[in-house]
Amino acid sequence: MAVSDQLIKAVITAFTLIAALLGSYSPSASGSDSDALETISVPTLPTAAPTGGLVPTTGRPQVSEAPGVPQQIVPTPPLSAPTVPTPTPPPTASAPDVAAPVAPAPSGGCRYPAQILDLSNWKLTLPIAGSGSSRDGPAEIKQPDLVTYAGPPWFETVPNCDAAVFRAAVDGVTTRGSKNPRSELREMTEGGSTEASWSSDSGTHTLTVTEAFTKLPDGRPHLVGAQIHDSKDDVTVFRLEGSSLYITDGDIAHHKLVTGNYTLGTRFEAKFVVSGGQVEVYYNGALQTRLSKDFSGGYFKAGAYTQANCQNAAPCSSDNYGETMIYSISATHS
Repeated sequence: MAVSDQLIKAVITAFTLIAALLGSYSPSASGSDSDALETISVPTLPTAAPTGGLVPTTGRPQVSEAPGVPQQIVPTPPLSAPTVPTPTPPPTASAPDVAAPVAPAPSGGCRYPAQILDLSNWKLTLPIAGSGSSRDGPAEIKQPDLVTYAGPPWFETVPNCDAAVFRAAVDGVTTRGSKNPRSELREMTEGGSTEASWSSDSGTHTLTVTEAFTKLPDGRPHLVGAQIHDSKDDVTVFRLEGSSLYITDGDIAHHKLVTGNYTLGTRFEAKFVVSGGQVEVYYNGALQTRLSKDFSGGYFKAGAYTQANCQNAAPCSSDNYGETMIYSISATHS
């Protein structure tokens, strides 16, 4: 019983002491130094941004601070610029195929008569001195030199490049068998290397020339524009005397009057057809005459063969001349 009484007394004493301690405790509200524990407010978490919204770019997150506790900052996530889709350019249509432009012709358009006329089977005789050592005959231009030859004013092109000019002055150099000067083409074969020579009785031989008489010599206004020649002499020609255009028959100068009212510069077509011993002569497609001719060594000629010289025409100078223009020329044989 004694031990129990002492234990009871000890328990009562302990409770009395605890009660005294609890009765004397009073927490300080002034925030002065004490041994009281500090109550720390639980940080308020930031309110979530609305769905689909962006976190504000200014200001700080709302955090309740407790004294003495380091501030906890919730970092603001970096804002990324809204992704804008790059527009896709429309497909580029391929350019249509266009032919490259043709370069314009050079100034003047042409330099040589061979750029206008097919002169591959012709040679040219001019009313000027040749380049031989004797210098006693007219100049002759043959292939291949004729391709790139012009000899103004005796043989040249017109500005619009539709004709070649042939000019012969009364004081010009003449061939050995004539008293009259000429700027004239002579028919050749084999690319201009051989003089043409054919017979009126074998095959068909045709010359077609489109030309115009443009100037007659003063004192004796006579000019030949196209002709057939044989091994010895002319067979028939187109011959202008003043305003009268004739077709000749050998030495008969006025065999057939084509027109008595020819005007200088008038373009016309002259045509010879030789076959079976006959020569048919056409003017602008109309048959003018038919001549019976038996000859060999035949060839065609065309250009300006003046029928005047310093013995029968004045003035005797290079300014006194006959002239033609040839627009096209063709010699065929079958």
